[in-house]
Formats: sequence, structure tokens, C-alpha cells
Amino acid sequence: MKKKKGFKFFRWLLLYIPLWFIGITVSWVVLLKWVPVYYTPLMAVRSWEFRNDSTFHTYKTWEPVEKISKNLSRAVVASEDARFYTHNGFDWIEIEKAVKDHKKGKKLRGASTISQQTAKNVFLLPGRSWVRKGLEAYFTFLIEKIWGKERILEVYLNVAEMGKGIYGAEAAAERLFNTRASKLSSRQSALIAACLPNPLQRKANKPTPYLLKRAREIERNF
Repeated sequence: MKKKKGFKFFRWLLLYIPLWFIGITVSWVVLLKWVPVYYTPLMAVRSWEFRNDSTFHTYKTWEPVEKISKNLSRAVVASEDARFYTHNGFDWIEIEKAVKDHKKGKKLRGASTISQQTAKNVFLLPGRSWVRKGLEAYFTFLIEKIWGKERILEVYLNVAEMGKGIYGAEAAAERLFNTRASKLSSRQSALIAACLPNPLQRKANKPTPYLLKRAREIERNF
């Protein structure tokens, strides 16, 4: 009797639970291939972090990619993931460079692709554990296979944190430049892209000399 119970337990643990997990997560990803992403775990975390800040508000408006300036699409690819359209979700060239630099004693830098950033923004809470990195890789694989590049970029442009409480192209255009996402100029787009590594500290509408220099570099590359 005990052996049967033990067998059932391990069958649930090693077979049924993984199957349920795969079924639920794949269904989730398939659903979001068509349904706009209106809220993300990061938005919830930021709302909690700034809960005592009366000036904090969450700004987000979903816009289809056709209504977002091509300047912004080109800017974020040039800034964040130059090989976006050719890799399979993971930029092994950048990963190898980061590892080599780290071995030389340099500070370990990120090598996340737009696909990886989209996966963690939409499906995961912020964190740095190995379990989270594994889940990030899993969801990155799924969205690459199920969504494709155009949908990944569309979601990224709608959920990326682009300022304090500002998520996505339309909110950034309105709050930072008093315009629409479809009207963003190449310079405005480059400034937004230059802020993406640290959107809580950098301000696209109040650029520092460094930010202006970085924006010019991004413009030259798209």
C-alpha cells in the first residue's frame, strides 16, 4: 500500500505537475499572441515600491505596432538588441563577450535580448535567482516559437518601462514629449531608447550630456 502511495506521489511530482505547468504556460503564451498585455508583474511591483509616493501614477495605453513610430522600433533594436531579427531569442555572441569580459576582471554586464526582456516583463516578477533565469529562458523559447519577432517587438514596445510609472510607447510619447507614439521623431525615439537600461534614473525629456551623446550614437545605428 505504501509503495503504491509513493508511486502515485512521484508520478504526480514528475509527470502530472510538469504536464500541467507546460499546458498552462503554453496556453497563456498562445492567448497573449492575440490579446493585448494590459498589466505586468513589474507594474505591480513598482506600484508597491512607490506606494508612499503621492506623485506616483501608472501610465500605460496599448497601441498596435502599426500605430507606433518606426523610429522607436528601430531605436530600441539598435540600442538593446542589434541582432534581434537573426537570433533565436538568445544572443550567444553577446553572451560570450560578456563572459570573456567578466573573466578579464570587468564588471559582469547584461546580455539580455529584447525577447528575454519581454518574457521576464510579461510573465515573471523581478529577481535574480537561477530558478527565475530558467523560467525566463523557458518563456523566451515559447514566445519565439509561438509569437514570432513582430509580436515580440509589439509587446515589448507596449510594456517596457520607459520612465517612472511610464510603460510603453504611447504613455512615453504622451508623458515625456506631449505627442503620440505614431509621431515620435528619430531623436525622441533615440532618447527613449537611451533611457531603457535605467528608466527610473534617466529622463528622456530632460537629457544629460551623456544621454544626448548616447542618443546620437543610437540614431547613427538605425
